[in-house]
Amino acid sequence: MSGKKIAFFDFDGTITTKDTLLEIIKFQKGRTSFYFGFILHTPWLIAYKLNWLSNNLAKEKILTYFFAGMDEQVFQEKCDLFAEKIIPGIVRPGALSEINVLRSRNFEIVVVSASAGNWIRKWSESLSLQLIATKLEIKNGLITGKIEGENNHGIQKALNIREQWNLNEYEEIYAYGDSSGDNPMMALATKSFYKPFRTI
Repeated sequence: MSGKKIAFFDFDGTITTKDTLLEIIKFQKGRTSFYFGFILHTPWLIAYKLNWLSNNLAKEKILTYFFAGMDEQVFQEKCDLFAEKIIPGIVRPGALSEINVLRSRNFEIVVVSASAGNWIRKWSESLSLQLIATKLEIKNGLITGKIEGENNHGIQKALNIREQWNLNEYEEIYAYGDSSGDNPMMALATKSFYKPFRTI
């Protein structure tokens, strides 16, 4: 074996204490608009919870309502500010400690998130972490609210990982997650951890 090692971390709920899609909406649009928007979308959210609506469609409905038509540059500037000002305060100390331990053991470390990379990338880059995340569609310089390609959730996480890495080259593969949407990613691992930082 090559001795190569890699670790894959889910972001929302695993590294963080909160869902960053919800937090970025509050940050960019304010709490009043956030709560009003979610009241309007209650039927869709119930349908999602009952598995009548896919994660992909539910996410697009929320993204479209809050961000469709927004200038991409303005959106990104606010996402970068969110990554700088908000994300450090919602990162689980145990997760950050684990990342540092793995780095000292020469692991490659990858954040694998269903959230859009727009509001995670600046934070992940600040720690020199690689990132696989959902991409948002841009047309004529504007956010459409649609997802470009596939939502990086569930089986898509595993597919995207396999597309970028030949896991046969790795002796140790760690995966960290907190929901059923992480199961396909965790199944790739030689060692997996479910909700490992909740008590830290």
